[in-house]
Amino acid sequence: MPLSPKRVMHRKVQRGKTKGFATRDNTIDFGDVALVAMDYIWLDAKVIEAARVAINRKLNRSGQVWIRIFPDKPISRKPAEVRMGKGKGAPAFWAADIKPGMIMFEIGGVDINLATAALELAKSKLPIKTKIAYKPVKA
Repeated sequence: MPLSPKRVMHRKVQRGKTKGFATRDNTIDFGDVALVAMDYIWLDAKVIEAARVAINRKLNRSGQVWIRIFPDKPISRKPAEVRMGKGKGAPAFWAADIKPGMIMFEIGGVDINLATAALELAKSKLPIKTKIAYKPVKA
């Protein structure tokens, strides 16, 4: 089952505007290699799960993976061929609000080349442009 919150204050939320760059969640805090978003998107919980599975399979469950995003925004949809009006549609899925510069996944405890290969695999599962970032080496 994909990620979703246990409880929410409001069952339906307004769409809102996604603007600006990530001012938080934009530094590598836990691992050595990270996947960074380069676009705005509402990332579906199923897509996040697919990327997580791809990373874990590539790593053979060695090392550690941190998922830095969580789908906490309910996205509602009206059924097909329904006339306009009559209120807001029912919640269809949960999404994470992603901004450019946001760290999505971090990997630590494995060889850098293996971690990079795992993130390349996860990259192909995501519908946005991303880049791989490395933690700066302290001299």
